[in-house]
Amino acid sequence: MGELGIIPDDFNPKIFYILNRKFSDKCTEKTHAHDFLSLIYVLSSSCIYHINNHDYVAKKGDIIICNPGISHGRTLYEGQEVSEFHLGVNDIQIKNLPKNCLIAPHITPVIQLAKYESDFFKCYTEILRHQEKNEPGFDLLLKCLVMKMLVMVLKETYFKQHPQAANGFEFETYDKTTIVNTIVDYMDENYMHTISLDKISRNLYLSPVYISKIFKEETGESPINHLIKVRLAKAREILQQSSLSIKEVAKSVGYEDPYYFSKLFKKYYGTSPLKFKQNSEKNA
Repeated sequence: MGELGIIPDDFNPKIFYILNRKFSDKCTEKTHAHDFLSLIYVLSSSCIYHINNHDYVAKKGDIIICNPGISHGRTLYEGQEVSEFHLGVNDIQIKNLPKNCLIAPHITPVIQLAKYESDFFKCYTEILRHQEKNEPGFDLLLKCLVMKMLVMVLKETYFKQHPQAANGFEFETYDKTTIVNTIVDYMDENYMHTISLDKISRNLYLSPVYISKIFKEETGESPINHLIKVRLAKAREILQQSSLSIKEVAKSVGYEDPYYFSKLFKKYYGTSPLKFKQNSEKNA
């Protein structure tokens, strides 16, 4: 389970509509509800939104989240006009929430993005641009941008809804030792390839910070230091048993830069890989 309550392989929302709308005091629209998730992004002005018998002031930059079955409607005063971006989606599942719901019932349905406000607006303008161009593949691009929008909303709201998920880890599901052993086995089998903490965290659906924390608790060292030790130990074996050049040895244990490899080797073993190789050949 991902730290935002979604499983990436299953995150495949169906888009019902993407459109811009303008409303004035002369527009009449009854309070209504949908059987899918509705997001409304206020682009200009402000108005009063009636959501499940509660009134909220929605102003420019606010996002109104209407889960399925949530009644909503707006009130505009004389001479008032508001522009909105409307998004309707279906087939999403967030952990601990009913299907197609993006927020828990106790969370206010009108939110103001803080950290991701500019990124969300950028997604919105990209959607407009692709809709206007209507080029081949634009529908797939729109879906990607909508998914990005949903993720940004989750980043702003999910940890408020589920504080226990803030570390990206479920104690009832995972065992620390099992996680660390999985990482160690992965490094032992893939040390010759590019390995990063971000890649490991994505594979395990855990945050990089949490992985580093539990790895150090269990082994006394960071995942990166452990990987270095694994690679250098393999390099020692190769230097002792083959006639490969230092550059070839470096590449065989995952280092494209032989200078960096030599620097690490000397730091850990007190001698350069070339001298180590020469001494091994003499002893042999």
